[in-house]
Amino acid sequence: MFSFFKKKPQTPEQAPAEAAPEPAAAPEPPEPAGRNWLRNPFGAKAEPAPEPPPVEIAEPAARAGWVDRLKLGLRKTGSSITTVFTGTRIDEALYEELEEALLKADTGVKATTVLLDDLRRRVKEARATEPAAVRELLVDAIADMLRPLQKPLVIGEHKPTVVMVAGVNGAGKTTSIGKLTRHLAGHKASVLLAAADTFRAAAREQLAVWADRNYVEIISQQGGDPAAVAFDAVNAGRARGKDVVLVDTAGRLPTQLHLMEELKKIRRTLVKADTANGSAGTGAPHEVLLVIDGNTGQNALMQVKAFDDAIGLTGLIVTKLDGTAKGGVLAAIAQERPVPVYFIGVGERLEDLETFDAREFAQALLG
Repeated sequence: MFSFFKKKPQTPEQAPAEAAPEPAAAPEPPEPAGRNWLRNPFGAKAEPAPEPPPVEIAEPAARAGWVDRLKLGLRKTGSSITTVFTGTRIDEALYEELEEALLKADTGVKATTVLLDDLRRRVKEARATEPAAVRELLVDAIADMLRPLQKPLVIGEHKPTVVMVAGVNGAGKTTSIGKLTRHLAGHKASVLLAAADTFRAAAREQLAVWADRNYVEIISQQGGDPAAVAFDAVNAGRARGKDVVLVDTAGRLPTQLHLMEELKKIRRTLVKADTANGSAGTGAPHEVLLVIDGNTGQNALMQVKAFDDAIGLTGLIVTKLDGTAKGGVLAAIAQERPVPVYFIGVGERLEDLETFDAREFAQALLG
C-alpha cells in the first residue's frame, strides 16, 4: 500500500446571517481544449489539465483476476517445475530434476542451491512422504526467499517525492511510467512527468501520450539537456504543489559508459534541484527505480548490479511477465542484490501493473 499525506479539507466561511445573498455570477467561458504539457518549460505556462475520471483501486476480486493472469504468464515455468512432482517417491532423483528445472527457470546457481537446502530441511521437519507435499513446501521456501523484496513504495514523506526511472531500451520503461502514473492517481496523488529522455526522438511524444491518457502535466524540451529538464521538473513540481515528480531517462545498456555517466549527471542534478534556493534538501531523488524485462533471465540480474553500482537503486519494476517470462530471476536477485520489487506487470493496459507480493508470485511460479 501507499503512504500519502492527507490534505485537510478547507472549511468554507459562513456568511453573516444579515448579509443579503450575492447575485449569481455570470458563468465563465469554458477553457479552450488543448494538450496539457509544456512544449518549452522555460517561461512557458502550462495549460490547465482536464479533470480526470475517477480511478478505482483494485478490489480483492480484481486482484484475484490479476493473479490468474500472472499464473498464465508464468505457465511455462510452472509446468516445467510441477512436472517434477508427478512421481510417487521423494528421492535424490526428484531433487536432481528439481534442480535442473529451477536452473532452467533462471533461478541461478546460488539461489537454486539455497532453495534446495531449505527444501530438504522443510521436507525432513514436515516428514513429508508425497511429492505433492514437497511442491507446497517449495512454494513456502520461494515465498520466504522473495519476502525481502516485498516492500511498498512510500509516497508523501516529501513534497514532491522525486522518482527517477531508468532501464535499458525495450524493457518497457516509458510504458511502466504511464502505468505507475495511473496507479498513483488511483491513490489520489498528483503527478508531474519529466521527459528527460532526449536521446530518442520519439521518447518525448510517447511520454506525452501517457500524460494525456492519465490527465497529468509533463515538462519537456526538444533537443535539450536531460539534466536541465530534470532540474526544471523538480522546480515546477515544487511550485505547483505536486505530490510526485516522475523523471523518465534515456534507455541505455550498462556497457554504454558515456550514457551511464549521463545518468549519474541527472541524479546529481536532482540533488542540486532539491537544495536550490538555499533549501536544506529532502534527499531527492527519493526513489531510483530500474525497469527490467522479466524475459531476460540472468541478464536482468546483471542489469540490477550495474545500475545499482552506478546510481544506487531503491526499487525495481519487473515487466512483461505475460509471455515467455521464466520469473526465477527474482530469486537470484533476492540472493545476490536484494533491491525491493515495487511492481510487476503482466500486460499492456494501464491497469496491468500491480504491487509485488512474494507468496502470490511463488504460487504463480509453480502454477
